[in-house]
Amino acid sequence: MSSLLITLVVIFISLTAIHSIYYGLRRNQPDKDYSAFGVRLRTWWGMFLILCLATLFNPVVSLLAIMILSFFALKEYFAMIRSRKADRRLFLWAYLTIPVQFYWIYIEWYGMFIIFIPVYVFLLLPLPRMINKGTVGFLRSVSRVQWGLMLMVFGLSHLAYYPFATPKYGAGLVLFLVVLTTLNDIVHYVASLYFGKHKIVPTANPSLTWEGFAFAFPVTTAVSYLIYPYLTPLDPAFGLFSGMLISLSGFFGSLTVSVLKRDLLIGDDDKSQTLGKGYLSLVDTLTYTSPVLFHVIRYFFDFM
Repeated sequence: MSSLLITLVVIFISLTAIHSIYYGLRRNQPDKDYSAFGVRLRTWWGMFLILCLATLFNPVVSLLAIMILSFFALKEYFAMIRSRKADRRLFLWAYLTIPVQFYWIYIEWYGMFIIFIPVYVFLLLPLPRMINKGTVGFLRSVSRVQWGLMLMVFGLSHLAYYPFATPKYGAGLVLFLVVLTTLNDIVHYVASLYFGKHKIVPTANPSLTWEGFAFAFPVTTAVSYLIYPYLTPLDPAFGLFSGMLISLSGFFGSLTVSVLKRDLLIGDDDKSQTLGKGYLSLVDTLTYTSPVLFHVIRYFFDFM
């Protein structure tokens, strides 16, 4: 437990220092636009709050916090969709799956947890849309809702399962995962800001560059190798591999959600200004890194 507290204190001090530098730059260079960095900074503080809830409190508190986060992330995702009345009724059914999915975690029923949304919800979700609602826009409505459930609920719910899957190491694994995910995001953003010349998807997210990825991948891998003995029971080879895995999956998560948001908000500049800077920005990388690391560890190690 001491290593967890020390890690959280170090993160808090680091974020406070970064925040102070941000305010200093804004005051000394008022002609430059640091709004994008401010949004990123709020995201990093949000990640820190998730860390505290997931590592310092009872696993049930962590589960409830992540369940609420999933709800607001899904709500923000649905707010981006141009919907009709029939679609909004489908949204209600999607919201009802959230407490059910997290209930499987609470009772530690892994089999149902892993197939509930990908199998049963996928098969049953079209029913409320088909009954007396016609066929126009059916595939688009159902597929968009299923996408949201897979990312914001199924993917993110893995973060809540770590402490239940392994009570002894769960908190440390969550801390390990979120620290590396956030670090990868920070290094990628800063490197892209100063050295980025080759944008990957300039229309969706100009902050994602190949230079940023080239910097973030080795840094995240190196830090993973340095901190894994203090937060996880992993062996050296897997401590190194975990950093690579988190960096790569985090990159794909950020890329996918950026393109998804851009596609949903095309032609709606007003919505684009107000949405996409909240919960989705907070969880985009975690929707990928949480399930990927969870299942890889579960496959190779018997403590989960």
